[in-house]
Amino acid sequence: MQQKFRIERMNQDQLGLVLEWAATEGWNPGLHDAANFFAADPEGFFMGFLDDEPVGSISAVTYPGNFGFIGLYIVRPEHRGKGFGLKLWHTAVEHLGDRTVGLDGVVERQASYARSGFVTAHRNFRFEWNGPAEQQPVSGVLPLEHLAFPELLAYDAGLFPGFREGFLRAWIGQPGCCGLAYRSDHGDVAGYGLLRPCCQGYKLGPLFADSSRIAEALLLAFRRHAGSAPIFLDVPESNTAAMHLVGQRGMQRVFETARMYTPRAPSLPLERCFGITSYELG
Repeated sequence: MQQKFRIERMNQDQLGLVLEWAATEGWNPGLHDAANFFAADPEGFFMGFLDDEPVGSISAVTYPGNFGFIGLYIVRPEHRGKGFGLKLWHTAVEHLGDRTVGLDGVVERQASYARSGFVTAHRNFRFEWNGPAEQQPVSGVLPLEHLAFPELLAYDAGLFPGFREGFLRAWIGQPGCCGLAYRSDHGDVAGYGLLRPCCQGYKLGPLFADSSRIAEALLLAFRRHAGSAPIFLDVPESNTAAMHLVGQRGMQRVFETARMYTPRAPSLPLERCFGITSYELG
């Protein structure tokens, strides 16, 4: 009897399974990403089944403000080349409709995304940063919980294409994370970041800052929190100050993607983005 392929929306437990697949692919997901991602848009995660066997996934998360993001595009290795991935892709694209849509494409998939109308905005490089730990407290940096949430949300909204209140509440409240912020001399928020535990070490994302000096202060404070464990940071290549900073700190480039959009890239102050939030949700 011929097996049937179908696509259904995922629940949070199934999203956890997909993140296990992502770990197998070497993507090093966060330990609590399933709950955090699901909080962004519970309707935006799709799983492909061959009869009752889960064989593929894709996310198509929508944000208020006419923006969407595609990620977690995985077909299990033994089921590739059978057209299942294309069906998942069409489901995601149809779900997102006429929104501006972003994704982070690995090198070998970028030409395919371009044929689907996605235009490269910039490359992202993942850097790995190993100890030693910073020993001294870093001045000017404060715990993220010292900010009122509306302050944080307003600052974040100027650096991301969509309004992401639900996601951000979950993101900064996840177990084992370290959130830090920086206030200017005038009392305004001038930067923030979130360090979360992953299968290997920590990922730092986002890392937003009004200047390279502030970004460095936050980096050093996160280094102190992480001890000697590796920190992974995804840096937009077009932010030359960020690229200079990671070079100064001896970080090693380990991975590359391209941030791509259709129909066109939103206008964002990338000079203030020293680390993107995630390859999965933007």
